[in-house]
Amino acid sequence: MVVDDEELVRSGISAILDTAPDLTVMAACRGAEAVRTARVVRPDVVMLDVRTAEVDGLTVLRQLRSLPTPPHVAMLTALDTDVYLGEALGMGAAGFLLKDTSPRDLISAVRAVGTGSGCLSPPVVRRLSHRVPVAIGAGSRLAALSEREREVLALLADGLSNTEIGSHLYVSVTTVKDHVSSILSKLGVGNRVQAAVLAARNGFMATQPPSL
Repeated sequence: MVVDDEELVRSGISAILDTAPDLTVMAACRGAEAVRTARVVRPDVVMLDVRTAEVDGLTVLRQLRSLPTPPHVAMLTALDTDVYLGEALGMGAAGFLLKDTSPRDLISAVRAVGTGSGCLSPPVVRRLSHRVPVAIGAGSRLAALSEREREVLALLADGLSNTEIGSHLYVSVTTVKDHVSSILSKLGVGNRVQAAVLAARNGFMATQPPSL
């Protein structure tokens, strides 16, 4: 389900996603209609604009995540709205995508969110790393990761899905999931988005030299 107050944006994103044979856009609506529509169509994934007019995006996110069968929600954002992203992270957002994401990456992101992998736009992760508080001692927990777990974390923080990480490291998706689960446990975070933010906060991304 695509949620954005601008009809042109809704129709554009829907048209892109409908080109993928394994994806179906169940509905496209404004923020004020999101919860009611989600109750009817029960989407697996919601692409939600962080800024909606009548009801703000954070309120919509909270309401969607409170549904009996909550969908995975990825936030659509522009870099000038990053003031809202820390709150969205705490409310259980499954990912963050810039509105200028390429069609190919948008489709890949929806697939990743649908499998529970989440989606991350590296520029947004870096902005989040400066806004989201990190628990005392969290950085030192990176030292507890194995060498392979550090590799997985760096790729995760750079926005790769489990499938992409597996292809990069020549391991199965199941193995990647096991590594991600171990990483979350060792870092004491609730999801891969928080792990990515912690990694970026410590200069630990695939596009940057790891630093411990």
